[in-house]
Amino acid sequence: MLKTTGHRHSAAARLMLGAVLVYALPANAQEDDAPPGTLPSLGAADAGASVVGVSSGGYMALQLAVAWPERFAGMGVLAAGPWSCSQGSLSLALNQCMMTRRGAPSLETLNTRWANYREQDQVGSEPSRGALRAYVWHGEEDTVVEPELGDLLAEQLEQWLSSDDQLKVARSAQTGHGWPVSLAGNKQSLSQPLGNCQSGGGSHLLACDEDIAADMLDWLHPDAAPAETPADQGELIRFDQSDFDAKGLADNGYVYLPAGCDDGSCEVTIALHGCQMNAEQIGETFVRGTGLNEWADQHGRIVLYPQAESTLANPQGCWDWWGFAESSWQLNPLHDTRQGTQVSALMAMLDRLQSSSNADNNE
Repeated sequence: MLKTTGHRHSAAARLMLGAVLVYALPANAQEDDAPPGTLPSLGAADAGASVVGVSSGGYMALQLAVAWPERFAGMGVLAAGPWSCSQGSLSLALNQCMMTRRGAPSLETLNTRWANYREQDQVGSEPSRGALRAYVWHGEEDTVVEPELGDLLAEQLEQWLSSDDQLKVARSAQTGHGWPVSLAGNKQSLSQPLGNCQSGGGSHLLACDEDIAADMLDWLHPDAAPAETPADQGELIRFDQSDFDAKGLADNGYVYLPAGCDDGSCEVTIALHGCQMNAEQIGETFVRGTGLNEWADQHGRIVLYPQAESTLANPQGCWDWWGFAESSWQLNPLHDTRQGTQVSALMAMLDRLQSSSNADNNE
């Protein structure tokens, strides 16, 4: 049962970290043997972009939207906590931003962090941040990222957004850590089984029969009317990420291109996987199975699926929400700012999609 509200929920804290530090062996790393191409310049619409993500991808989605709010219309965050929760510390990430055994993160401290960044022009302006639409979801049985942290994110956004009407908070009972998906609406075959709705795990796409993707994108883009006639299924394209070199990026990423979206008329959604959800570990299950592609076909929206890599330093292929991708000598890594190496790479991908091929040829 999906429950939604425009304001913060209270929830009992979960104190179980789960198996988040266990390395998952790669499975079906590449399902397409054809060599990857280049991320195309499509002249995609500058306005109306959004960024969504789950778990570490949810934290990264926040970092992108807060660093560059003037570039996004909205952000969707599943199974994650407040912006900049880790403050560049792995210890805080584990003990205050996944479980709260060191206490809940202080929103006042995080607001001060944002203000300091703003003085250095490292994040967007307060009016731009306040204009975003936001969607926050959490499973009530999440034992990886405590639901209390989703409550704190909602509270943080209530303080930041210009109106309560810009925020939707959704909670799902008897649902664990991951991304719930519709069982009937998904038209694409998946290489990995769906996870258990209540306990999560597996591919972290959860067999809850809830179309969270549609609920989220309907909220973030309320003016996007569906096509009157059924749309043809679009194309999932694998591309070489080396043009956007940054520590922690995998060799290849994906972009979903609905029919008719190569003419410059479509907007872009960046979709960020969570830990253990990259293509190296679960094949193309995330990039095909979230429900985003089906919504994109019906509404004419490009979906960009960047990929993080699994390494010894980051075995689960998480996005950098605690500073591991920054220089090792930095006492205060800038991973959550405009200078963050992964933030910069992801924004460069968005720039590529929104640029025109003619403009590229004239450079």
